[in-house]
Amino acid sequence: MAKRNDIHKVLIIGSGPIIIGQACEFDYSGTQACKALRNLGYEIVLVNSNPATIMTDPEIADVTYIEPLNVERIEQIIAKERPDALLPNLGGQSGLNLCSELAKAGVLDKYNVQVIGVQVDAIERGEDRIEFKHTMDSLGIEMARSEVAYSVDEALAIADKLGYPVVLRPAYTMGGAGGGLVYNVEELKTVCARGLQASLVGQVLVEESILGWEELELEVVRDADNNMITVCFIENIDPLGVHTGDSFCSAPMLTISEDVQKRLQEKSYKIVEAIQVIGGTNVQWAHDPKTDRDIVIEINPRTSRSSALASKATGFPIALVSAMLATGLTLKDIPCGKYGTLDKYVPDGDYVVIKFARWAFEKFKGVEDKLGTQMRAVGEVMSIGKNYKEAFQKAIRSLETGRYGLGHAKDFDQKSKEELLKMLVTASSERHFIMYEALRKGATVEEIHELTSVKHYFIEQMKELVEEEEALIQNKGHLPSDEALIQAKKDGFSDKYLSQILEISEEEVRNHRISLGVEEAWEGVHVSGTPDSAYYYSTYNGEDKNPVSTEKPKIMILGGGPNRIGQGIEFDYCCVHASLALKKLGFETIIVNCNPETVSTDYDTSDKLYFEPLTLEDVLSIYKKEKPVGVIAQFGGQTPLNLAADLEKNGVKILGTAPSVIDLAEDRDLFRAMMEKLEIPMPESGMAVTVDDALEIAEKIGYPVMVRPSYVLGGRGMEVVYDAESMVGYMNAAVGVTPDRPILIDRFLGHATECEADAISDGTHAFVPAVMEHIELAGVHSGDSACIIPSKHISEENVKTIKEYTRKIAEEMHVKGLMNMQYAIENGKVYVLEANPRASRTVPLVSKVCNIRMVPLAIDIVTSELTGRPSPVPALKEQNIPYYGVKEAVFPFNMFPEVDPLLGPEMRSTGEVLGLSKSFGEAFYKAQEATQTKLPLEGTVLISVSNRDKPEVVEVAADFAKAGFKIIASDHTCSLLKENGIEAEKINKLQEGRPNMLDVITNGKVDMIVNTPSGKESKNDDSYLRKAAIKKKVPYMTTMAAAKAAANGILAVKKHGSKEVKSLQEIHGEITDKE
Repeated sequence: MAKRNDIHKVLIIGSGPIIIGQACEFDYSGTQACKALRNLGYEIVLVNSNPATIMTDPEIADVTYIEPLNVERIEQIIAKERPDALLPNLGGQSGLNLCSELAKAGVLDKYNVQVIGVQVDAIERGEDRIEFKHTMDSLGIEMARSEVAYSVDEALAIADKLGYPVVLRPAYTMGGAGGGLVYNVEELKTVCARGLQASLVGQVLVEESILGWEELELEVVRDADNNMITVCFIENIDPLGVHTGDSFCSAPMLTISEDVQKRLQEKSYKIVEAIQVIGGTNVQWAHDPKTDRDIVIEINPRTSRSSALASKATGFPIALVSAMLATGLTLKDIPCGKYGTLDKYVPDGDYVVIKFARWAFEKFKGVEDKLGTQMRAVGEVMSIGKNYKEAFQKAIRSLETGRYGLGHAKDFDQKSKEELLKMLVTASSERHFIMYEALRKGATVEEIHELTSVKHYFIEQMKELVEEEEALIQNKGHLPSDEALIQAKKDGFSDKYLSQILEISEEEVRNHRISLGVEEAWEGVHVSGTPDSAYYYSTYNGEDKNPVSTEKPKIMILGGGPNRIGQGIEFDYCCVHASLALKKLGFETIIVNCNPETVSTDYDTSDKLYFEPLTLEDVLSIYKKEKPVGVIAQFGGQTPLNLAADLEKNGVKILGTAPSVIDLAEDRDLFRAMMEKLEIPMPESGMAVTVDDALEIAEKIGYPVMVRPSYVLGGRGMEVVYDAESMVGYMNAAVGVTPDRPILIDRFLGHATECEADAISDGTHAFVPAVMEHIELAGVHSGDSACIIPSKHISEENVKTIKEYTRKIAEEMHVKGLMNMQYAIENGKVYVLEANPRASRTVPLVSKVCNIRMVPLAIDIVTSELTGRPSPVPALKEQNIPYYGVKEAVFPFNMFPEVDPLLGPEMRSTGEVLGLSKSFGEAFYKAQEATQTKLPLEGTVLISVSNRDKPEVVEVAADFAKAGFKIIASDHTCSLLKENGIEAEKINKLQEGRPNMLDVITNGKVDMIVNTPSGKESKNDDSYLRKAAIKKKVPYMTTMAAAKAAANGILAVKKHGSKEVKSLQEIHGEITDKE
């Protein structure tokens, strides 16, 4: 069957902001789809609310809408653009759900839009629990015994019949949201109520527990002629009971017999054929090794997190191929250098791939580190090795958690065997590190298997590593024998870990290993559907099969490693742009990264990709092999910056801002001296190593103060400290404080407006496209604060000052490339908070709103010494931007119901959205709508604020009254409003009697909440309000600034409506140069 010619314009729905369970793997799949379909000559209209991804850059699709993802907005876009077709299966769960809703609402029929790739009824057969069960029954494929419940009482009756424990799974959700494993009646009541809430259709499946079975996944691709291939077989090393997104996995399957694999493949083909998905489908199986029974858990009729992993593990670009198949091409129509055509593809790599998750428990106080059926991971790494041990140890050092091997994590080596075994009873993110120490203390493979249900093979492999390590430690302080060293390298022990356990320098290990001729060799992974493209992985167990070209000068870009809170997709965006810009300038580009979810690890983003950990050992080996003219470290966030100085010591040329300058910005004393020289004000501050230092400095500056460790990203460990007692507590809890890594203490600017500026600098000139104004006041991390760009409430004089300070600092520091500056304005005076001489998380935002290509400009500057091109900076002009962009952060609090969702100096958001409009009010309204908490235009608002905020509450309440809201308020707030002539009704706080605030929220009688917490003593008092708001999906504002902006947004939309949608390309056409 040939490509369809009856469709010309295709609408692609993106996956929206990054959340737990739906991360950047969907930007990778969506970006690939745009590429594939444009190559085939289709016109692409893209809608996605996420500004951080390369997908929403104006070059990727023909027409780009950064708009909230909901039926009303997409109908507005369809009415305007009139696409012929909609491709829904590349935007994660958001894309699929929206497609179903658009079909139900009759929008697709009304505008005559066809769905391609996966049919609407196929989504139902795959996603709706009842439909799926019918389909499986008709195929004779067994599922876990289960029944559907629409109420808690029904669920109780079903659980009684099946016997506890049971698993609850809400329909149409992802990342296991709202579900869970329950062992008794009380737990069932709680989780079931949450699940019915989380489900689109108020439907929860109650099923028998299959805890401890093997969890296996197959990634299947089908075309319109019903040809099917299995791209990848994935074995979860953690058994059932741990969500696949948290489980650590291997591909190929290492302990599953050929027979079982074949049987699962046949059954998977039956399912995919019955559901009729075209493109990729992920099928999850449970297999009981004791009885050999297998049951299907679920399918995802779309590209999923596993398909990004499967693509990178096998070299088969699932999303790209899925998009091509959706247009009517078949697998036989796609040529491939290795197999002839893709219908002959089989997964036959002779290597092992390991995926390991990265969590963020340390960011959420009060959350237990416990893994279950609800996903908790925020990112992942993938590593490739010749054998299990090599790949496994490589994955550990890819994680960037400061661990270079499995042993001696935290204080586990201090615990007894009994204590360690007790810790293994419940699965946690530390499970495999605890197993390692338990084996060292003499636990048997059988004992560990009993507790964890991890297969014997994996525990035996780990035991062999423990034994090898114990043998190596026998001669501490010296190099091991040559045989022992060679074997250790083959089993994946890193130079750094060997140096740690042997207590000798890493350099000594490296030099001796090289003198023995033990060096990394590289092998390629062939990319299916291309004549001969490949990407490379290192091994100490093979011959070098890595051809090196010498035609063009090469530049190596260091990526950002695994996604995490504080270092996300924005840095990947910068790396991708850097690679594309360098290619245009005639360089050969090399990317080093280990994150399977991203666009930077796509085979054609760079000329050559190394799928490797970002550690000194791995990067130096590649540098030695490829001999690039320079390395770029300023685009991958903190990851490559932490390596830069060591690389430079080893003779590596770092392009752009010098590592010494980056250190200068981190060293508060040097930085303060520079600010004094430039006569730029900073808040009073100091550095402390001991508790006494800290108390003395804080006394001198005056409380409250802001404290934080040096050299961190995403506000790790930052806090506002109000008194001496808390200061002692903070210092005692601070880990790893040394004289060269002290604690930084600053005066906390209470009622200051925070703002930031990104600059492009060539060392003598700097250009600032726009100043971003934060909506939340100082004290909320910049990554978590909503921000307005260009700024709205900052005086022209202050904007001028900010731009001038930024230029002065960039020139004084000789910044070459990008830089980010943070400022605070208190009583009209601008203070500098910090300078980051590197790409920051706001680069994509500024690039999109101001229509300026920041990364390509920076690349032009950092390579000018090699190309001889003049600096682009002097030619950049100030612009009039006739609209506002409002960035709003998205938080994972719904996944952590036990956490108080307050904002503070430590970053906790996982992603962001953008609202664009001519009026600031509407832009803010759209940004809130895009985070899926739409602001109400009428109804009841509950107001309860702390004494600090009483002066401002009257103005906010007046705006809500003007918008026609009914106001209910706590005792003091209520009397204050009445004194000022505003109608309000008093409502009890939790401890003041019934009916109280919690009752009215629970009964759905509140449409919006404004609640600011008062200091320490009553922090516990009102967290129930904010938790209830999240549970009931009621929009809530925890700062007065956000409440003001919300009232402003509601008034703007009530007055003018919000009917107009404009594409990014149209908006950019409205920008003019300033005279």
